[in-house]
Amino acid sequence: MDIKAVEESYARWAPVYDRTFGAVTRSGRRRATRYINSRKGKVLEVGVGTGLSLQHYAPHLQVTGIDFSHDMLKKAQRKVQEMGLSQVEALRQMDARQLDFPDNSFDTVAAMHVLSVVPEPERVMREIARVLKPGGKVVITNHFKSGKGVRASLEKLSAPLANVIGWHSDFALETVLQEDGLSVEQQENIPPFGMMTFLVLSKQQTM
Repeated sequence: MDIKAVEESYARWAPVYDRTFGAVTRSGRRRATRYINSRKGKVLEVGVGTGLSLQHYAPHLQVTGIDFSHDMLKKAQRKVQEMGLSQVEALRQMDARQLDFPDNSFDTVAAMHVLSVVPEPERVMREIARVLKPGGKVVITNHFKSGKGVRASLEKLSAPLANVIGWHSDFALETVLQEDGLSVEQQENIPPFGMMTFLVLSKQQTM
């Protein structure tokens, strides 16, 4: 999926995203923010979209959200203003493949239902690992492809439509597990129907 296709896709989806994909991914966002709220410090949400998760972050956190889509960010900014979300420090337009933050900037990085959308997810994971502090956590919720059965067949059939529907239905878990400095700390299936995965990766402490 190329970056222009992503931008066009989310420009189309922005007006109805909250009622469509937003509804399907609600459980994942709640599970992710519940975990993040048990932590402290600075949080980066990669692919903040229309800001559906922002109201669920605890007031003691300092949250920065980024997204490539101007249309999505406008909706997110409106939510921040209307709800008075003081925990949100900044919302910025940015390409996740080249994050404009120094190394070791964040205690937690969240990527909720975005890694199967972005071009070059391996580069995105590399950037996430770079800006995460040693000992920090990467919190991921996403759909990953099934290895067998009817669902696997449907995922394979819809894979060529990635640029149209806006996400890769056959996205492999192994794609996000290639960074040597990140290790799996927690993994569980979550609703709807166990189709989504909640994943926590930990960055190695420096010696």
